[in-house]
Amino acid sequence: MLPPVLEIFVLWHPDDRQGADFAETIFDHFMKGPTFSGVIGGGVQVSLRSTGWEGPGTAPRPVYSEGQVAPNGIRPARFTAVVPLLGNEMAACVEDGSTQWHAYVAAIRDLHQAMPDRIGVFPYALQAGATHGTKLQEILGMFQFAAAGNPDKNGEDVKSMLCRDLTQGLAQLVSPDEMDRLTAFISHTKRHSQGEGEDVDALVDLVREVIRNTRLNEFFDANDLQPGTDWDEELRNKSGTSAMLALRTDLYSSREWCQREVAIAKTQGMPVIMMDAIGVGEERGSFLMDHVPRVAVRKLDGRWQRRDVYRALNLLVDECLKRALWMHQKDLAHERPELDVAWWAPHAPEPLTLSRWIDEFLAQSSEQDQQETVRILHPDPPLGPEERTFLINYARTTRLGREIDIMTPRQLATRGG
Repeated sequence: MLPPVLEIFVLWHPDDRQGADFAETIFDHFMKGPTFSGVIGGGVQVSLRSTGWEGPGTAPRPVYSEGQVAPNGIRPARFTAVVPLLGNEMAACVEDGSTQWHAYVAAIRDLHQAMPDRIGVFPYALQAGATHGTKLQEILGMFQFAAAGNPDKNGEDVKSMLCRDLTQGLAQLVSPDEMDRLTAFISHTKRHSQGEGEDVDALVDLVREVIRNTRLNEFFDANDLQPGTDWDEELRNKSGTSAMLALRTDLYSSREWCQREVAIAKTQGMPVIMMDAIGVGEERGSFLMDHVPRVAVRKLDGRWQRRDVYRALNLLVDECLKRALWMHQKDLAHERPELDVAWWAPHAPEPLTLSRWIDEFLAQSSEQDQQETVRILHPDPPLGPEERTFLINYARTTRLGREIDIMTPRQLATRGG
């Protein structure tokens, strides 16, 4: 429907047996996981390169990137990422400088050097020997390896670490904003519940420790949102290069500053992950806290579980890449004016964000646009029928005073869009 934004080429030698397993992990993360299935088809694609293109012993099919002619006239993606899975068999083939494999790997390096802002290379070492004193290391040693260290045994395995590192690198590659690090705003209260204030402090400390002790530290500049501090301007100014991790403990939803922080993040299109750390319970929830991905964070033997924190942070990194892909698709939609999308909503609309958008839309609309049905597109999954009906009825009662058509990419595709 739209030109592709990002294509990931996963490369391994067919005799490096671990390669296929790790390639499947990467494929599943980006092609079968719920986060990236929500963007328009072509937002992210994963292609596998292993089998010899011209027969056994030859190099795989070439990697195509923007500016090259691809088979059948298929338009290459705006961004290309190559993930070489480096094993001993690949190293042995590359060691002979006259082989196709040597030329193939060198061509990947040269492709990046020709277009560093569009081509990313993210190697992963299947075996340490493949990159110690080898020509494979000489060619690809300039790149920062994914999952180069040891994973936290109490928090995740190497595949989780690999997917996070790769997603982090991809988000930095495709981000429409030039920046070194995203700001991760940690929104929290000072207390968990009566007499248990240390619970919140311990959870915040654990989140910051995980960020600090992983490559996330290169991605996130973690900042606590302190109660009573006016963060409105800071949040709005940095919304395009920020994400929010909200620690929903027992008193969180009742605090005015926490409600304001989440409201600003949502209306500014900032990725938000809610860490559900409710222990005793809430007197009353808040509608502001819904419509965001939620991860349960629980205690075991009186201690917050690191594994839960990793899950939340990994999901936050996924959401950052998803936002970048969505914004690129919004730009590419200029090539398809017949899509006629008035609002590329980064999240499923809700009364809070819809009312804010209506005000902005009316301020920019001309009189001749007043009678048209307004189309709103948001990432999958779709709204439930009751949610959708409520929002349509709500829009009629506002100054907008017209029909709205709310849909996801899959729903648009079923209509032939």
